[in-house]
Amino acid sequence: MTGDHIVQSYDEDLRHLTNLVLQMGGLVETQVAAATKAMTDRESDVARKIIAADAVIDDLEAEVEKQVIKLLALRQPMAIDLRGILGALRVAAELERMGDLAKNIAKRSIALAQTREIETVWAIPSMATMVMSMIKQVLDAYVENDLAKAAHVWNIDHEVDEAYNGLFRQLLTYMMEDPRNITACTHLLFAAKNLERIADHATNVAEIITFRQTGERLPGDRPKADTTAMFAGQVEPGGGAS
Repeated sequence: MTGDHIVQSYDEDLRHLTNLVLQMGGLVETQVAAATKAMTDRESDVARKIIAADAVIDDLEAEVEKQVIKLLALRQPMAIDLRGILGALRVAAELERMGDLAKNIAKRSIALAQTREIETVWAIPSMATMVMSMIKQVLDAYVENDLAKAAHVWNIDHEVDEAYNGLFRQLLTYMMEDPRNITACTHLLFAAKNLERIADHATNVAEIITFRQTGERLPGDRPKADTTAMFAGQVEPGGGAS
């Protein structure tokens, strides 16, 4: 998190905190990949395992909280150390939410397996690949204190928005062409929205990394893809900061 401290155990505590966060991140990556595969392969048994495994991420977040409390109580950190410790707590909360969203995708995959197959299910893995790349890059930025990588993740979030918006329009077309597609398309839309939200949480982590290192927020508004109002209800498929 910072340079070496006089008290070696302090550095060990900080490393342990970082390792807990990275362990959470690795599990989130695994959950997103597995949930996507369960959806495309229509594997309900795999999806149920993913849902059950979410508890491990929750337990790790609780461990992060305990470690943060310990560090605040015993070390009385200041400046960048304080921002780093509190930043770890905030990153853990973002990762826990990503895990919840991956669990939601798994739940949708169980329901989707009971419906007719939809051709555009291929777009879900494509979106997931983009999202998993963002998660990996932002975790690398976290452990390496790399502001450029964090800024890159922050700047590419709009690409996931664009993918979601394109899928949104495709699925609406399928539903209008054949009402029998409505149930399956609805589940796919919710899954895609969960992926879009995971990407938003990854950009939140990028913002936390920047603040941890500089004490400043990233300048300007987060880049988001333009959205087009759909039908008379003005439904906006994507975008919006988390």
